[in-house]
Amino acid sequence: MSVAFAHHPPKAPRGEMVDVGGRRLRVVRAGGGGGRPTIVLEHGAFGCATDWTVVQEKLAAKGLSSLAYDRAGLGHSEPGPKPRDGRAIVADLAALLREVDEAGPFVLVGHSMGGLMVRLYALTHPGQVLGVVLVDAVTPDVITHPVGEKGVYAFSRILGWTSQGAKLGMMRPVAAVAGDKIGLPPEASAEKRRIYGSPPHALWAAEEVSHWRATSDQARAADFPPAMPVAVITAGAHTVTALKEIQSVPALASQNGYIEHVAGAGHANLLGRKFADPIVRGVEHVLATAHR
Repeated sequence: MSVAFAHHPPKAPRGEMVDVGGRRLRVVRAGGGGGRPTIVLEHGAFGCATDWTVVQEKLAAKGLSSLAYDRAGLGHSEPGPKPRDGRAIVADLAALLREVDEAGPFVLVGHSMGGLMVRLYALTHPGQVLGVVLVDAVTPDVITHPVGEKGVYAFSRILGWTSQGAKLGMMRPVAAVAGDKIGLPPEASAEKRRIYGSPPHALWAAEEVSHWRATSDQARAADFPPAMPVAVITAGAHTVTALKEIQSVPALASQNGYIEHVAGAGHANLLGRKFADPIVRGVEHVLATAHR
């Protein structure tokens, strides 16, 4: 007796695919309009737009529009030309915002390595940016600190091994167990796990991280304007560590700075339901203090 099995087509990604010049990036938008600035969300290394699901829900509940996207080659986005350094990533984001008819001004929010991207975008497109929120974010000075430099090198090697293992399907069982450390709603969690186990995602994440130093140097070229609001949200209680001191510098240098250390939160679950409210408070601080 033969048994026929149904073959279900792959689930379409949430959001929309937007052409940015012969290739497409996945965009997820949330919230209403109302004439208020759009919140642009930049994910971290090995991340994707799905990481921001809870934050987007919370922003929408406040009447704020937000836009998250997958960088080239990551998540559901198609690859872009190498090298995938900060300049290439910022150029993609600028093209994406033009294509979706978002002229700004924006509040830029960057998690982890995404902190470098929002800094570089703010410095190269100052007329479009009201302020930034850095969420347990990397700054250019991390790579120059001895501990940070070793950490970046180790992470780059791990991602290199991960991209090789992913080609053999080794990331799928890992994704089932550890693919969602954020604590996302069920549908988003399933999407996050699928992306986490994807070989192309691992390959292009490794490509980005291999250019971490170059991206840091590009972002270091100038400081934020002193009047630009900068909110820094970090994972963990307020204990003085070298990393927290480095992360806090942009807010301390701003005339409209804001710092919140979130006790109990980890680097990933800072974006989840239990700990995401401080990120929204950071956005609200930027909106309240921006002078436009």
